[in-house]
Parts: sequence; C-alpha cells; structure tokens
Amino acid sequence: MKRQSGITLIGFVIILIIVAFFIYTAMKLVPAYMDYLSVSKALNTVATQSTSGNMSVAEVQRQLDTQQLSQYFSDADINANNITVVTNQNGGSSLKLSYDKKIPWIYNIDFLVHFEKTVPLRVQAQG
Repeated sequence: MKRQSGITLIGFVIILIIVAFFIYTAMKLVPAYMDYLSVSKALNTVATQSTSGNMSVAEVQRQLDTQQLSQYFSDADINANNITVVTNQNGGSSLKLSYDKKIPWIYNIDFLVHFEKTVPLRVQAQG
C-alpha cells in the first residue's frame, strides 16, 4: 500500500485563514504608515531648507504648510497641532511630529498606532 504525503484540505484551509488574517491586518496598517512616511519626508525637506537659510519659526511653519499641500497627506489626524518646534538642551531646535492614529480592525477592536519623529532644525531666535 502506497502512503500519500502532502497537505490535507483542512490543513490548507487553516493555512489560508492564517495568511488571510495577516493580509487583512497589513491592508489596514499600511496606509497609516504610508501617510507617516509622507509627513516624515515633508519634515526632512523643511528642516533641510531651514538650515540653508536660517529661517524663523514662523517661516518654518509656513514652509511646512506648503509641504503638506504638495505631499497630499490623506490623513485627517495630522495637522499643525501635531508638529511643534522644540528647543534642545544644547540651544538648537528641532521639528517634532507626534500623533496617534486609531485604525478600526474587526468589529469593536481597533489598532492604536503612535507615530513620532524629530528632525534637527536651525532657526533664528524669536525677537
């Protein structure tokens, strides 16, 4: 008698369910990370432009608004309140982005993802 080897139908269905679970989860999370990458790119662009011209904080904010329009952020959770200019201990400044994104997943289960990025910045003193 010859013995068969391989996967059974039940085993295949279980593997298919597991793969579908991870694909569904990725489909929910990837757009939030793509928006974060767009915002990070805009922050890096503004920080690079500010170091060459030594901009004021108001100019940095204006530049960031321009970048936000040109990068087409699709996330309503990201706004000007999430981006601040912080002063470091060594006297320099940084742009800091910090926000939370609530992503509905299954029924009443949500993902809560926290995004945070800081980029060094050189701005003129207020005055």
